[in-house]
Amino acid sequence: MSLGPIMVDLAGTQLGAEDRELLRHPAVGGVILFARNYQDPAQLGELTAAIHALREPRLLIGVDQEGGRVQRFRAGFTRLPPAGRFGALYARDPRRACSACTAVAWLMAAELLVAGVDFSFAPVLDLDRGLCQVIGDRGFGSAAEPVCALAGAWAAGVRLAGMAAVGKHFPGHGGVAADSHTELPRDERDLADLLAADLVPFRRLIEHGLEAVMPAHVVYPRLAPEPAGFSPFWLQHVLRERLGFAGVIFSDDLNMAAAGAGGDYVERARAAARAGCDMLLICNNRPAAEAIVAAFHDQSDPTAQLRLLRMHGRGHLTRERLHEEPRWQEGVHQVARLEDLETLDLDLALDDPTRPVKHS
Repeated sequence: MSLGPIMVDLAGTQLGAEDRELLRHPAVGGVILFARNYQDPAQLGELTAAIHALREPRLLIGVDQEGGRVQRFRAGFTRLPPAGRFGALYARDPRRACSACTAVAWLMAAELLVAGVDFSFAPVLDLDRGLCQVIGDRGFGSAAEPVCALAGAWAAGVRLAGMAAVGKHFPGHGGVAADSHTELPRDERDLADLLAADLVPFRRLIEHGLEAVMPAHVVYPRLAPEPAGFSPFWLQHVLRERLGFAGVIFSDDLNMAAAGAGGDYVERARAAARAGCDMLLICNNRPAAEAIVAAFHDQSDPTAQLRLLRMHGRGHLTRERLHEEPRWQEGVHQVARLEDLETLDLDLALDDPTRPVKHS
């Protein structure tokens, strides 16, 4: 059985009979986990093992584990800093910021991989222009060059651990105030403006092998009438052709309010697939998920299949060995150092070799 084009969610911390039936459907290719699916690392390992045992090739398992306010698994995992913390350090010491970013990204990826999670939907490549609260410190900063450097360091760190990176939200969500979870944002800029700034991190990471991209539920009316995630202009002409992207395109959640521009649930799923999305996310709405899965029962794209198979995690550590790994210890140490950015005592914190390491 191949991987289908739909990624669904689960209600609880264990698989029920209805979950198993849904996940065995050939149109399903992955599962996205949320905080409600997590109790502790042992429970998570049992859940991911049960999901992976259902199919061959095994279903993909993803999560939003960016850090800061977007971290689904907390107790038992290292509490990660928001991306903006790396940006603040970069303004003072770029080299040290990139090194810390790589170390923390490795830590994030390794902790997920030993629990059976294939990837996190990160890094955020949006420029934080101070307009969009839903982005804010989830972004590395407001200028393209620091974001490129830090996001590249993040991608390098997750790859060292055996995980693929997912850049979001293409072509950039930072130029609008509206939150696409609750309304449809409109960005009135033209392509030249976007190419000069917001698209730079995407272009740079694509040049260095970015494995996956998630488009924004944002309309850029001067360029296309649909939100980017439903737009052949954005996904085929700009992303695939102009930027040369050859990886996976994940839709953003089709249950978000902004996705309503694509029609009812099946219509918006078909629109996203026609535009070029390889895998379609439908979250927090089981009836909609079942309707979309039924509508895609005969969908098969061999090219998308090959892309999706590359998203499987390739971790080599066990949970028992993880905390003995020098890279894990370095990652935790960097997290502790970054916490001191909030105390305005950065230089002392970074230069004091006796500072204790804080563990989550």
